[in-house]
Amino acid sequence: MSKNELLYTRACAVIPGGVNSPVRAFGSVGGTPVYVASGKGARVTTCEGRTLTDFCCSWGAMILGHAQEEVVEAVCRQAEKGTTFGINTAIEVEFAERLCALVPCLERVRLVNSGTEAVMTALRLARGVTGRQRIVKFDGCYHGHSDSMLVAAGSGVLTGGITSTPGIPPEVAKDTFVVPYNNLEAITELMQAKGNEVAAIIVEPVVGNMGLVQPKPGFLQGLRDVADRHGAALIFDEVITGFRFGLSAYAQTVGIRPDLITLGKVIGGGLPLAAVGGSADFMGHLAPVGKVYQAGTLSGNPLAVAAGLKTLEILERDNPYPRMAALGKRLADAVNAKAEHFHCAQLGGVFTLFCTHAPVTNLADAKRSDTQSYARRFHHALDAGFYLPPAQFEAAFISAAHTEADVDALADAIKSQLLSAEKRGT
Repeated sequence: MSKNELLYTRACAVIPGGVNSPVRAFGSVGGTPVYVASGKGARVTTCEGRTLTDFCCSWGAMILGHAQEEVVEAVCRQAEKGTTFGINTAIEVEFAERLCALVPCLERVRLVNSGTEAVMTALRLARGVTGRQRIVKFDGCYHGHSDSMLVAAGSGVLTGGITSTPGIPPEVAKDTFVVPYNNLEAITELMQAKGNEVAAIIVEPVVGNMGLVQPKPGFLQGLRDVADRHGAALIFDEVITGFRFGLSAYAQTVGIRPDLITLGKVIGGGLPLAAVGGSADFMGHLAPVGKVYQAGTLSGNPLAVAAGLKTLEILERDNPYPRMAALGKRLADAVNAKAEHFHCAQLGGVFTLFCTHAPVTNLADAKRSDTQSYARRFHHALDAGFYLPPAQFEAAFISAAHTEADVDALADAIKSQLLSAEKRGT
C-alpha cells in the first residue's frame, strides 16, 4: 500500500469521506487523493516524495506561490507577538484601509474567516436593508455552503452530481430563485414578475465554479440596471476574482459598482481570511452601529491579516498580473491549436480544460463536457508531474511563481495525451 493510500485509509476512519472538503476526494476523477508534505513557489512535494507543478494553487489563494519568503516572514513576526486576541488590533485597521483604498466602491469592510461567511453576511445584510427575503442566483455559480446558496450550486456540489443537498429546509430553498448565467433576458423576466420580493441578485462576475466562464458583453451592466429598476441589491461574489486579474476587485476592472462585494482567497495570502464590503450607508446597517447582527471570534485574525497585507504589498510592488496573463494565453493558445473536442478557456492567469469542442457560456454548456475524458487527462497530467484541479468543473490557476517552462511543459503533457487519445480513438 502506498503512503497516499495508507493516509487515505486512516483518514476515512476518522474524517467523513477521508477529506475536509469534498472535491479533494478525487470522486470525479478516480484514484487515491494526493497528500502534500510541503510547497515552495510553483511546486508541491507529496508525502511520497514526488514533486508536482501545482496549477491548483489552493484554489487560487496562492497567487504568489507557496511559502513566499516575505509572506512567511510577516506571519512569523506576527506569531511571535500573538496569534489571536479577540481584541482589536492596529493591523486589521491598516488592512481594512488598504482594501478600501484599492477597491473604491468599498467604503466600509467587515473582515471574516471564509468566503461562505462573507456571503452569508452579505445576504443577511441585503435582506435587512431591503426588508425582502428572496435571493436570485445563477445556475452553476457557487457562493459557499450556506443553506440558501446550495440551491443549483456549482463547484464540489456540481462535481458530485448533486443539484441541491439534503439538510436544506424547503422554506429556505423556496426563497432562492435560479436563472441561467449570461441570460439577461431570463433575469429581466423573473424580476418583472417577482422583483418586489427580491432582496439581492448575487453573481460570480467571472464564474470559477463550473469551470472558468466569462460574462457576455453587457451582462454585468444589465444586472446592475435590473437591480436598480426593482430596488434590489447587487452582490458581486469576488472570493475568486478579487485581486486575481488586477490589484482591485473585478468590479473596478469592468467599471460596475455593486452594492456589496465579497472577497477571499487572494486577500488572505494563504490563510483563512475573507471580507464583505460596500458603501458606508449599506454597511452602516451592520452591528454594532446597525441592527443586522454578525460576529466572529477569529474575525480579523492577526496572522491572516499579516499574510494578506504583505501579499497585497507585493502584488502592488511587483505587478505580476501582465506576466500571469501572458502565461495563461501562452498555455491556452498552445492547447487550443492542437485540440479537437477539447477547449482551454482562459482569462488572465486562470484557465479550465473543458472536454467539450465548443466554448462554454453557461452551466448547460459546461455539462456537455466529457467528465471521463477529463479524468483521463487529469491523471495523465498527474503522472507527468502536474497537479490540476481534480474535477472538470473547477478553475485552474497560474501564480506569480510559474514560468514559461512550467506552462510549456503542461501544454506538452496535455498535447501528448491528446495525441495518444486520438490514436486510441478516445
